[in-house]
Amino acid sequence: MATEPEPWILHVDLDQFLAAVEVRRRPELRGLPVVVGGEGDPTRARQVVATASYEARSFGVHSGMPLRLAHRKCPEAVFLPSDHPAYDAASAEVMTVLRGFGYPVEVWGWDEAVLGATVIDPEALAQSIRTAVVGATELTCAVGIGETKERAKMATGFAKASAEKVFRLSSANWMSIMGERPVTELWGVGKRTGTRLHALGLVTVLDLATADREALAAAFGPTIGPGLRALARGGTARTVVAEERVAKSHSRQVTYPRDLVDEAQIREQIVILARELLGQVVDEGRLPTHVGVIVRTSSFFTRTRTGKLATPTADTEVVTAKALEVLGRFELTRPVRLLGVRLDLA
Repeated sequence: MATEPEPWILHVDLDQFLAAVEVRRRPELRGLPVVVGGEGDPTRARQVVATASYEARSFGVHSGMPLRLAHRKCPEAVFLPSDHPAYDAASAEVMTVLRGFGYPVEVWGWDEAVLGATVIDPEALAQSIRTAVVGATELTCAVGIGETKERAKMATGFAKASAEKVFRLSSANWMSIMGERPVTELWGVGKRTGTRLHALGLVTVLDLATADREALAAAFGPTIGPGLRALARGGTARTVVAEERVAKSHSRQVTYPRDLVDEAQIREQIVILARELLGQVVDEGRLPTHVGVIVRTSSFFTRTRTGKLATPTADTEVVTAKALEVLGRFELTRPVRLLGVRLDLA
């Protein structure tokens, strides 16, 4: 145990967040398999799972799975629609609790954040955080501890599997725990990168950590290559940015139950999306500078195009006209599966 305070980063990750928020407001669902996603109707096409409770996960249900498949795997599950305002509010409650400890907090999303603290006993602080969060919000969390954000993030995976729900990955135990694990267990290293690393003979975390920098730079580029080596050594990010994140853009997308083939109908849907999204942006006191349109065809090919407004504006007619202008740049030769509008903000 250290006798002098040391700087640590604690990664706080809420458990099954969306499902937990739903259970909190519907206590009768506790202990039942709960699936949240889309409109909550597993009979509708093109609806996907956003989150499944641990009870539902035991049946093989997971995020990103079509709701129809989730229903086949677990027909007794309770299917609920996504409720973004409720998740925003619950997340804000948690972040308020974290900030109450007096340390800088960097929010990463609805259900996770990192906290920077110079303390003697980071495990004690982690348990205090867990107790405070559940006491104030009824939501549970796991906490990963490390000297870097990367180590703290990866430590959370071990925390979730532990009885204490807290785990530390540090310079003292990093290589003994991670060294012989496959490179794909590193945060941000997916199957494709893993395959490329394997082709270079880099199979384990230790292999990557001791790889030649120049060879990695040649294979992956001067930034990504050495960055992968640094990640295998535990990462380098140590600064917690406490400022509130201000969104640079907002978007809204709809996947339609039936493909759209009529151009007039497609234009009508773009206008609806643009109007709804502009209303949200204006309510936040923001103005758009650019209008983007997203089109995904029935072949799953997705394209995005953007146009700049002459000046930031809240004028609905101007914004919808720009959205239609951008839509006009697409060759709509295939049925449309998904449409979206993005507003870049001043």
